Amino acid sequence: MTVLSNKLAVELDDEIPPAPPLPAAPPAGSAGSAPRTGRRPVGALLRAYVALTKPRVIELLLITTLPVMFLAAGGVPPLGTALATLAFGTLSAGAANAINCYIDRDIDAKMRRTRRRPLARAEVSPTEALVFGVVLAAASTAGFWLAVNALAASLSLFAILFYIFVYSLLLKRRTSQNVVWGGIAGCMPVLIGWAAITESLAWTPFVLFGVVFLWTPPHTWTLAMRYREDYAVAKVPMLPVVATERRVIVESLLYTWATVACSVLLWPVAGMSMVYGALALVLGAVFLLEGHRLLRAARAGVTGVHLRPMRFFHLSNVYLALLFTAVALDPLFT
Repeated sequence: MTVLSNKLAVELDDEIPPAPPLPAAPPAGSAGSAPRTGRRPVGALLRAYVALTKPRVIELLLITTLPVMFLAAGGVPPLGTALATLAFGTLSAGAANAINCYIDRDIDAKMRRTRRRPLARAEVSPTEALVFGVVLAAASTAGFWLAVNALAASLSLFAILFYIFVYSLLLKRRTSQNVVWGGIAGCMPVLIGWAAITESLAWTPFVLFGVVFLWTPPHTWTLAMRYREDYAVAKVPMLPVVATERRVIVESLLYTWATVACSVLLWPVAGMSMVYGALALVLGAVFLLEGHRLLRAARAGVTGVHLRPMRFFHLSNVYLALLFTAVALDPLFT
């Protein structure tokens, strides 16, 4: 279990009006970026630390981790191993997300979608957030090593470091392909879940790795289409900021076709039954239909929010969740 970066979370929908303005956050690193003075209520402080871990991101990661353990075990996985993997995977994801909040505190304060995060609102200090993330990373790695196995621990640590140093520090602010290669971190849960059960790796988890890898760009880019102005103000070169809407949609559709093809490839590679095969085909058809709807709308001259890119974004979440549910169910029917 690891992180899928902030691209997987969304707080607002197309039909929800913009949130009321918040007071401008002070620049990161300035004297005003210190946490609010005075005694902080314990409950509020705990909520702030939980928010640093980005719980919505973690929820989606759990959806990809647990089914792979069912597939690797050929049925219900050992309860202790499954619970330990989910618990320490949650810590791993929370660690990477908290450190990402520390790195992105300057741009989070500028973006409407992220300006309610704890550092943007000075609910905790940057140092507190960084220490919290490092402690979670150490705890998750040690927990995996002691309670699961060394391979799962190594993969988890790799995911944390990749997300922090490759995606957050190297790619995110420099290239429009940031989420393509940065998304590798979000693919790691399938490898970790498999390694937790088998203490090895095989072609099957790498095919599922490919599904998540190919799914990430269209999922993220449609979210970024909705919040294009946010990313532009923060000077984050997401593809919708630097390319036309039509190009974004065409590239998203190509990745969507590749995602569906990779999901079908799992059928023969893992020896899945008709249960998985039928569900993968039906889910893929629905996913593709929505992608082609976007393209037809763009060709008809529809632009901006009228394209309704968030429909695709939300459907992509449902698609991945149901596809991995099929992965978990298939061994129970064979």
